[in-house]
Amino acid sequence: MKTLHLPTHETFSSNHGVTRTNHDRPTSTRHRPACLMLAAGLLAAGAVTAVAQTTRPGMTPVERGRKLAQAAREMNATQDRIEARLLLQRGVKYLLAAQEADGGWASQTGPGITSLVVKALAQAPRVGPHHPAVRRGVQFVLRFQHEDGGIYTSGGPHKNYETSVALSMLAVLHDKQYEPHIRRARAFLQKLQWDEGEGKSPDDPWYGGAGYGRHKRPDLSNTQMMIEALHDSGLPPDDPTYKKALLFIQRCQMRGESNDQPFARGATQGGFIYSPANGGESKAETTDDGGQRRLRCYGSMTYAGFKSMLYAGLSRNDPRVRAALAWIGRHWTLDHNPNMPTRRSRQGLYYYFHVFGRALAAWGEPVVRDHAGRAHHWRHELVAKLASLQKDDGSWVNDQDRWMEGIPPLTTAYAMLALEAAFPQPAASRPTSAGE
Repeated sequence: MKTLHLPTHETFSSNHGVTRTNHDRPTSTRHRPACLMLAAGLLAAGAVTAVAQTTRPGMTPVERGRKLAQAAREMNATQDRIEARLLLQRGVKYLLAAQEADGGWASQTGPGITSLVVKALAQAPRVGPHHPAVRRGVQFVLRFQHEDGGIYTSGGPHKNYETSVALSMLAVLHDKQYEPHIRRARAFLQKLQWDEGEGKSPDDPWYGGAGYGRHKRPDLSNTQMMIEALHDSGLPPDDPTYKKALLFIQRCQMRGESNDQPFARGATQGGFIYSPANGGESKAETTDDGGQRRLRCYGSMTYAGFKSMLYAGLSRNDPRVRAALAWIGRHWTLDHNPNMPTRRSRQGLYYYFHVFGRALAAWGEPVVRDHAGRAHHWRHELVAKLASLQKDDGSWVNDQDRWMEGIPPLTTAYAMLALEAAFPQPAASRPTSAGE
């Protein structure tokens, strides 16, 4: 059965608004189950009916074109959702088979990877929070909760990271029995934040950030995970934790107008670096900025900062938000982590996919325009990219093994979480018991 190709960008964009081309839509039917083949067939069969229903006698050519463009957008979005569901189902099959006897995934690494996998499964179609594999995974993670409320490996360096991903996972289960665990983990994260309790004042570049633990310098990666976890767990948007974090986050933005750190003076990039601590740090090294060598912004941290500013309550028209969005447009790609040095541009790629999906879902627009004004339907491009990278067994893995991305359960969870952010299940369709 052929995949339906709906009217293209060239057909409608000149007079009737933006739609997209379909040249990069994944069309392979190699792993497509019968139910999705049927869904694609029904979509194709309904195309003619849908077009007929959007037009009527007496319509002007402009009105008809607009109606056709809208119908094309809606049908393309439906097909993207079908493709995403296929990818998720194959990812689910892999993860269920990869669960270890103790209930975890890559158990030797602690609770972090298992938390991400459980969250991906709990949000996946036809799995949900009550699936036996999810329940076993949750119990594995909760064995790591300490008296202080944190969920982490004893003696390990990743207290903030592990607690943050565990808290986000518990929050999506929507189960009252886990509320005490959620409250304790949330309080632990708030206590980890660098502020007056650690002798830091608002003029200190460490203020408001989070690191791997109480004595570790803060960075944007840990801070964005903390903010995402607090947001996911329902911390009210007026909580002071967000305001403190925002001060740290804006000091990671290479925008001299809002960043008071010496390394950002006169900077115009608009994207984000890894940390403002200790004179500033970027995993992407340096670049020319206004005739000076400055720390170079890069994709994963820019999407992380963009998302965190939105979660912290900045308006869509805030100049810091707009500067980050402009950077995203200038460096648009899903082929690698944007603006990283070429030799390292695929390191952390699946982390990038995850934060890309969460950030643009938070932004809430279906299209992002690049520096040349071209429209990018980000959900479609994400589906196409992840379809091209999925392995035959349903997993994803990064051949540039850094930050543990050579561990298939981790990268598979990142990919699935990105798709789930892009295509969230309506609440009414979420499974309520195992196997439903």
